[in-house]
Formats: sequence, C-alpha cells, structure tokens
Amino acid sequence: MTSAHPALARLAPGDGRLTLGLELPLDNDWGPERGRADRAAGRPFGVPDLTAHTERARLADRLGFAALWLRDVPLYDPLQFGDAGTVFETFTHLGHLAAVTENVVLGTAAVVLPLREPLLVAKAAATVDVLSGGRMMLGLASGDRPVEYPLFRRDFQSRGTAFREGVATLRAAWRGGPLELPGVGLGADRQLEVLPRPAHPSGIPIAVAGGAQQSPDWIAENVDASLNYPRDLGALRIRTREWQALTGGGKPYLTPMVLTLQEDPDAPASPIRLGLSTGRHALVEHLKTMAGLGVAHVSFNLRPNDRPVEELLHELAEHVLPHFPTPEALH
Repeated sequence: MTSAHPALARLAPGDGRLTLGLELPLDNDWGPERGRADRAAGRPFGVPDLTAHTERARLADRLGFAALWLRDVPLYDPLQFGDAGTVFETFTHLGHLAAVTENVVLGTAAVVLPLREPLLVAKAAATVDVLSGGRMMLGLASGDRPVEYPLFRRDFQSRGTAFREGVATLRAAWRGGPLELPGVGLGADRQLEVLPRPAHPSGIPIAVAGGAQQSPDWIAENVDASLNYPRDLGALRIRTREWQALTGGGKPYLTPMVLTLQEDPDAPASPIRLGLSTGRHALVEHLKTMAGLGVAHVSFNLRPNDRPVEELLHELAEHVLPHFPTPEALH
C-alpha cells in the first residue's frame, strides 16, 4: 500500500493531525513594496529573486516544516499568467534540494504530466526519491495553459486521456521487474526496466492537483492523495467530506494557502485571493478548523508579504508549527 510510504506518512500522519509545508520560491516578489520597486526598475512581475533559495530551503528544513513544494511552469507567460513559478526546471531543482536538505519532504505541485514523457518522469522522480532517501512526493496535474500544448506537440483536448495513461505508466515503471506496457506492445519478455527503483517498495506517492480532467471516482481509486485548491471553510467542508466518502477516509487531503502574515499577532483573519491575511493567533485557529474538516497538510505561499522571508519562517516555526508538529524524520 502506498499509504505506508514514509514520505506520505510524514506529510499526512493521520488521526486528525495537520502538518505544514512551504511553497517555493521563498520570496516576497508579490508584495506591494517589492512590486513598486520592480515597476520602478522595469523588472517583470512574478519573477522571484532566487539568490537565497538554497539558504532558505535549508532554514525551512532545520525549523521543522514538513515539506517544500515546487510548481511546474515550463514557460514564463507574462501576458496571460504573469508568474514564473519557481523558475528552475522542476526535477533539476529537486535534485539540488535533495542534496541540501535532510528531512523535509520534496513535493511537486504539480508536474504537468501530459506535457512530459511518462517514462522520463518515472526515472526523474525515482532519482530524486533515491538521492533524498525516500522523500519524494509527486504531485501531478493535467495543465491549464493551452498555449503550452502545441509548443510541446501535445494535444490540449486529449490531455485527460494522456494523464490517465501517464499515471499507469508511472506505476508500471516503479513496480520493479520487467516493464510491461500493453498499450504500446511492450511485454515482460523484453526485460526492460526503469532504474533506479524508488527507495520504498510501494513506489512514490502520487497526489493529483485539482481534477486533472478525471472523475472523482478515478482519482480516489488511482492516486494516493488529493492536492486541492484553497477554498473558504464552507466550500472546504463540502470538498473534504466528498473526498472522505470516496476514499473511506483512507487517503489524505492536501491544500496550498497564500498567506500574508501580519506583524500584529492579534490581527484578525481576512480572506485574500487563494488564502488569508492574518496574525498568527487567528492563523492557528483557522488551521485547527481546517484540521477538523479533514485537511492533512497545508503549504504556505509567502510571496505576497513585504516582511523578510527569514523573519516569517522563524515566526511560523516558533508560534505556529508547535501546534502542528511534523512527525519524526524519515531516517
């Protein structure tokens, strides 16, 4: 069972417990002050400053956050989306993070599977998994940027089918032993394998971001976690109940959250796009409510803040993380 995978167990320990992660880049390039400075200097919006990315990843690991998440943005599109994501190529960046961190789970949120060759994704993810000592969590999506598909010679309309076939290929590649892919006529007699094999016998846990052009039943049956978009508490209650009913409560629900952490610890929580602006006390109470609704993991996107990233990480680690501790390290 993939649910026994140590990375997933650290990310989603169960029993109503919630863990906290961070979405990279750890930068404040969306903050009002940074935005004004970028406009004055003629710098494009949404391109983060990565000069301190290694030190901040190490800091997050030392402070005890459960996971670091990377987005997959193949092409910077300032006209339609205006956000370069984490800039670096996803699996290359994960390999670097595997070398400079020790305990934090390394997740993708999410790799656009239909744009990539599934066997190469299987090999890249297994490589990161082995190099990190079994800390890989593969979040997958079908993609929402139509302009990318013809550039990669892929068909946007059939991405749902490509996604399903890709997940099946990943599972087959990680199963060990001779690779069998009946859809392309490859049988076990050919004795092909994808190496390295993942660090854990169950393979690598897969989370699906959003709906990925699939039915809820297919997602519940074929993947290990739901990586779903942030919602207000009322909508979240409906979505987590649906997921629990589909999975018998046996698979975790993960969600990101854009967070503006106010300097005033008593500042009330107020909604912002895809998240909250709040002081730390109201944040703790909000997260407790989310845990009660069945959320297993929340990853913070800190990019709208003007406060120094290191200051934010230390405040979260000192005052918020103790309420939602990460389980013991994988090793």
